[in-house]
Amino acid sequence: MVDDIPIPLPAEPVRLVDRFRFFMRSLNMSYRTERAYVHWLLRFIRFHNLRHPDTMGEAELEVFLSHLAVNLNSAINTQRTALNALMFFYNKFCERQIEGLSPVRATKHRRIPVVFSHDEALRVINGLEQPYKLAAQLMYGAGLRVSECLRLRVKDVDFSGNQLIVRAGKGGKDRRTILPDSLVKDLRQQIVLVDKLHQLDLAEGFGEVYMPNRLAQKYPEQARSLTWQFLFPSSFRAQDPRSGVTRRHHLYDGTLQRRIKDALKAAKIFKQASCHTFRHSFATQLLSAGYDIRTVQELLGHSDVKTTEIYTHVLNKGGLGVRSPLDLC
Repeated sequence: MVDDIPIPLPAEPVRLVDRFRFFMRSLNMSYRTERAYVHWLLRFIRFHNLRHPDTMGEAELEVFLSHLAVNLNSAINTQRTALNALMFFYNKFCERQIEGLSPVRATKHRRIPVVFSHDEALRVINGLEQPYKLAAQLMYGAGLRVSECLRLRVKDVDFSGNQLIVRAGKGGKDRRTILPDSLVKDLRQQIVLVDKLHQLDLAEGFGEVYMPNRLAQKYPEQARSLTWQFLFPSSFRAQDPRSGVTRRHHLYDGTLQRRIKDALKAAKIFKQASCHTFRHSFATQLLSAGYDIRTVQELLGHSDVKTTEIYTHVLNKGGLGVRSPLDLC
């Protein structure tokens, strides 16, 4: 699966969506943001029976955003993302100033995240085989999103600095996070396995890995280097349908998600958990250990500390930390 690789665009795009994508790439926006903004633009157009955006404005935007809140019961963040996408489209791309929108506001708040206890996290991790076990350990031990974990390259593991470099995380930002001491040996072994697989690919006439377009143009020879290979390579090579080049991409996130679900069942943990639960658990474990919330915010890559503060509510669950009278007996 190569759904995290930008689709190619014509040199002189004509279609509205292609021109919108081209505009976002000229601003060096992340591909995740590009996909989200295109998604909301298309939903807006389809909601209004395929009318061209040039023929619509404030009234149609208010109707659509209100529909998300009233009819779909969307979360506050969902409506906000749709608003940001459409405001960017009109104000920046179309250079039309849209102001004074008053849609019905979404009121569905984010739920308190599900977290593992330390024991639960280890039970799930120990029910996995490699390389899925190591991936889960990094999500829990370094607070990585599943996409960030699977997109790690060999060069992103900084043993001398005891850190992992997360490239183009959410919002397109790079950040540094913890490299757990207990995983150094396993990470070194994983890189040895990646090297052996890479040497096999080279011997068979392959070995090129996907690189972001600008870097691929500037350093084309690096696409065959070990340093740029994915830390969790796929077990098979596949042809990139966009370029026709046969490469070895990283593990598919859906496969890791399924392995985690199976491990949850085997461990008899009945929480509504997923790969992302490891990241939530990383945050709550650090906060419960007394680490400063700003430090946790930086490690998680949150742009706003309010996003990190939701984990403080998890720490107080169970009656805000109050001991039940029944337990006093």
